[in-house]
Amino acid sequence: MIRQCAILFGCLALGELLVYLTGVKLPSSIIGMLFLTLFLKLGWIKLQWVQGMSDFLVANLSFFFVPPGVALMLYFDIIAAQFWPIVIATLVSTILVLAVTGWVHQLTRKIR
Repeated sequence: MIRQCAILFGCLALGELLVYLTGVKLPSSIIGMLFLTLFLKLGWIKLQWVQGMSDFLVANLSFFFVPPGVALMLYFDIIAAQFWPIVIATLVSTILVLAVTGWVHQLTRKIR
């Protein structure tokens, strides 16, 4: 369990270090996940080394949504005032993401 935490937090720390050194405008947690993915693909980290902690985090993922949900309730008046722009932006961005993802998928299938 300690090794699993050390690997996951080590990748997060590498992401933090990269953001600190380069000033790149990406969340360090995303960069840390990219490092973890790279290390898994290269075989430097075995899946079994992080499987238990990863399963635990995914099984308890719903708990991580409680604080943002409470925060949304605090700003309900602002959300209500801007309801339609939020809904329209959500719909447009969802449709764009679906269209671009489908297009990229078709392109990559043609290349292979």
